Amino acid sequence: MKENVTRRNFLATAGIAAVAATTVSTFAAESGGGKTLKLLGISCSPRKGMTTAKAVQAALDAAKGLDARIQVELIDLGGLNIAGWSPTPPQDDFTAILPKLQDPAVAGLIIGSPSYFRSLSALTKAFIERCAPLREPKMLLDGKPVGVIATGAFRNGGQELVIEQIQTAMLCFGMIPVGGRPPAFQGGTVLSTKDDISGDELGLGTARNTGLRVADLALRLTQ
Repeated sequence: MKENVTRRNFLATAGIAAVAATTVSTFAAESGGGKTLKLLGISCSPRKGMTTAKAVQAALDAAKGLDARIQVELIDLGGLNIAGWSPTPPQDDFTAILPKLQDPAVAGLIIGSPSYFRSLSALTKAFIERCAPLREPKMLLDGKPVGVIATGAFRNGGQELVIEQIQTAMLCFGMIPVGGRPPAFQGGTVLSTKDDISGDELGLGTARNTGLRVADLALRLTQ
């Protein structure tokens, strides 16, 4: 076997599968027709297309499969030039991203960040700061769900701290933070081993479950 299966890992993985199945069955009958809801996934790793982007995409794919009304889009910030907030915002790559966030069809966000020194990435902080126009003159994200995915080189490499930091910041936008249910109550906690997350079935399960929770709440809020 590729790795030893402990009772704890087995039960945790089984729990994720059970929650996902229950959530999907709850809304399966409602698929088709109705208002289109868009979920944006923001990968805030400076490394384009790498583990954080893949983890966020896993969450988006799970969310999309919940209901036909859900549309998803990944915005990968890797390689982009995005400065932090300033009284006179610069004309950088964030200019093209802002309209996507201002779209009235956006029903929720999934934000991903790597854990650097047990904290969110500088790119994540810059992104959040530049979202200031979403607060004035109107709170455009108010009452919408946000889920967080954090990747790290160790199982306990600060992922929970990163999730908490991002959730706290998004409360300033009036968003509703959602977790991933057991075994990741706060959100998706993913382990990257040599730039590969494919072997972390437990972590990917938490990412998918976080995506399901965001989609679930977005659907409930439209009823």
